[in-house]
Amino acid sequence: MLIDAIKKKQATVGIIGLGYVGLPLAVTAAQAGFSVIGFDITADRVSNVNSAQNYIGDVNDDELTAVIQSHALSATTDFSKLKNCSVIIIAVPTPLDMYHQPDLTAVRAASYEIQKNIQTGSLVILESTTYPGTTEEVVLPIIEKSGLTAGVDFHIAFSPERVDPGNPVFKTNNTPKVVGGLTKQCTDAAAAFYQCLITQVHCVSSPRTAEMEKLLENIFRIVNISMINEMALLADRMNVDIWEVIQAASTKPYGYMPFYPGPGVGGHCIPVDPFYLSWKAREYGFNCRFIELAGEFNQMMPHYVVTKTMYALNKHKKALHDAKVLILGAAYKKDIADTRESAFFTVVQLLEKKYAQVSFHDPYISDITVTVKGTAKKYSSAVLSSETLAEADCVIILTDHSSYDGEFIAQHSTLVVDTRNCITSRDHSHVYRF
Repeated sequence: MLIDAIKKKQATVGIIGLGYVGLPLAVTAAQAGFSVIGFDITADRVSNVNSAQNYIGDVNDDELTAVIQSHALSATTDFSKLKNCSVIIIAVPTPLDMYHQPDLTAVRAASYEIQKNIQTGSLVILESTTYPGTTEEVVLPIIEKSGLTAGVDFHIAFSPERVDPGNPVFKTNNTPKVVGGLTKQCTDAAAAFYQCLITQVHCVSSPRTAEMEKLLENIFRIVNISMINEMALLADRMNVDIWEVIQAASTKPYGYMPFYPGPGVGGHCIPVDPFYLSWKAREYGFNCRFIELAGEFNQMMPHYVVTKTMYALNKHKKALHDAKVLILGAAYKKDIADTRESAFFTVVQLLEKKYAQVSFHDPYISDITVTVKGTAKKYSSAVLSSETLAEADCVIILTDHSSYDGEFIAQHSTLVVDTRNCITSRDHSHVYRF
């Protein structure tokens, strides 16, 4: 029985996709006592794993080295080795395409590899965030082309990834896991596996429920972030400090949760996942207006950053054209090196389009490439010093990294547009906030 093998740690675990979700999960499973094989189509990534060269900030270097040296974890590009795995987890990217529609190319590719190699009695779990119905409508039919029947010859379930890059408290092993299987037996098998790794497992009635649950998490966030961005724009027109308003509202001990304005949401979830649901909803003749409106506000915020910069420069009798603009922070959130969907890219493109001279600094990112006017342009992180700040006509704070000293930035800059309330003092007339 598979569950017995799982509980005895005798089941070999295969994880397809060794990115921000897959590698931390692979290390956690190996630490729990499983033999783990990581699969990826990128040879360099596989080589890095096998040589214990860490490329994911949420993975501890020593922990990765330990599971590699003990041979509990190995990586390969050879998907035929899935034949050796009785637990197979799909943790591949699910982006949006150029038309803002779900792109399940990687999920389908992983499913076809499983279909060619799956063994009777195995467990397949999809972790990649997607729309309700993907497990049953996309993954299951592909795997069943093997001749095996889901719920009879193999188990299948959905368990949404929950990864918060840079979170010092919640990691893979202590973040509660939601599991929904095709049948009760499928759910039980998936739950048994995760219970070996994770402190709390919550079972739901179906893969669709688990898929919907993940989207609800992220829709909750994008709607509330976009709402506070709208309030920030209104407060700015009314000459009200939105940060003081939020601080005051946060004193209420019930019925309120603080969200904060910013240059736009980034990362692998919030700017992408909600639109999987709004796309799927059209199949049912339903329009997700909150999601679409939130998306509009999110896309608008980088433009507002540039508008605010132009306003600040004009007040100081300086044009944006040929202005030296130093951007602090390229990552989408503080204290990480992750630039996925970061507002930085759009802000740079808009500034360059208006002929500003753009430079940047980020303590976690040495170089970054942005497509500017149709051409890839590489930027190298500048040295952050009093001289660098003073040389800039305007400094834009896009990411409030902990290493940024707001007071130091304010004292040595001619002009600052602070999108994160990094400079908490209200004594600087040359600092402009949302």
